[in-house]
Amino acid sequence: MRSALKKYGPVFLLPTLIAFAIAFFVPFIIGLALSFTEFTTITNAQFVGLQNYQDAFGARSGFTSAFVFTVLVAIVSIVTVNVFAFAIAWLLTRKLRGTNFFRTVFFMPNLIGGIVLGYTFQVLFNAVLVQYATTIISNWKYGYLGLVVLINWQLIGYMMIIYIAGLQNVPPELIESAQLDGAGRWQVLRHVTIPMVMPSITICLFLTLSSTFKMYDQNLALTAGAPLDQTEMVALNIVNSMFFEVGQEGVAQAKAVIFVVVVVVLAMFQLRATRSREVEA
Repeated sequence: MRSALKKYGPVFLLPTLIAFAIAFFVPFIIGLALSFTEFTTITNAQFVGLQNYQDAFGARSGFTSAFVFTVLVAIVSIVTVNVFAFAIAWLLTRKLRGTNFFRTVFFMPNLIGGIVLGYTFQVLFNAVLVQYATTIISNWKYGYLGLVVLINWQLIGYMMIIYIAGLQNVPPELIESAQLDGAGRWQVLRHVTIPMVMPSITICLFLTLSSTFKMYDQNLALTAGAPLDQTEMVALNIVNSMFFEVGQEGVAQAKAVIFVVVVVVLAMFQLRATRSREVEA
């Protein structure tokens, strides 16, 4: 069987490689090349060197402030989503009544599109804030809070399912042995359960990190960057530069390249850090 896999494996792998090349690798290489040019179309490009990258960090582009805002949203969201998702998953694996119903209820928000969620939460927040004669786009703090709440509401259920799968794979005999040795509930959770579900933690941290950094539609629908682009995240900033600012196509492409590099580096660092804990566990 191994010889057959070696012989015919590339044949079955080829369609995936072709799709990957068409959908990601080739566009990325073209985009990387265009980031060093001033262009209107792929065939109408003039090389400008590193000028686009310099302009990307200029005060006019708003890229730096958008990146800082994105990082602030991501840090809080990653922590809260995973803490709440793990806590709910832990409760729903305690053999309580109605756990299947609650699993379904918590997972359902993940099925709703980002645009719908954004406009829905905009209405909900404004319904509360109107009592104080303000709206979600009148102060960046309200927009920040709204984005964090929206991300939590959408992602907690999905991460909960992953954590439930990890918790259900923890061998019961390990927990029983720890309890027989006198370990309390918190000690069992800290020294037995969490180390055993580190693969699930790795996956959930990666998914929440990538999802929050790449967020576009929720940001567009909820605040659209208002007020004064103070709640504009990186993806929205790049799209605005590309399609709504004349002559900024090359700068937008440079921003996209920087964004991809930063997200990939952060994701690799996170994967390496959490996977090392898996080995220790």
